[in-house]
Amino acid sequence: MATSACSKSRAVPLAGELTASLISRVAARYGLPTACVLRLWTCRNSPARHDGGGAPADAEVVLNGAGRRVLAELCRVEPKVPARALPAFTMDDPKICTGREAGVAQARWRAAGTVAGPAAFGCRLCTARRTGQALRAVRYLPGRHRVCHRHGR
Repeated sequence: MATSACSKSRAVPLAGELTASLISRVAARYGLPTACVLRLWTCRNSPARHDGGGAPADAEVVLNGAGRRVLAELCRVEPKVPARALPAFTMDDPKICTGREAGVAQARWRAAGTVAGPAAFGCRLCTARRTGQALRAVRYLPGRHRVCHRHGR
């Protein structure tokens, strides 16, 4: 798949994608572990963990205003782009959006189901076609949309 130099530097959010999923794809775009990129935000809690220690796929992150600006800059897009695509992007959490640290980029982990509904892995082929990255993305998807009609996955 041929991509222009401009599209290589941008991480395009997918419609309905979890903010945490986009952060993981941004990290991959820069060739960094997700944990390194997450250090750009002051996290006020930790995601729930599997028995093996990893965060579940439906772990979602809610950002405050300063945190949203950081993510938009990392993606190299205007803030209105992720605001249209990411259901959790414009959600406020009173624990990080008020007080004297409101100007600091902050994040708060939540379960996706409590933020904007059920989440599932999106089709890897569709993600690659739309973003230029052959990675999995996690999206808010109702049960009836969990199979890709185009690729049968």
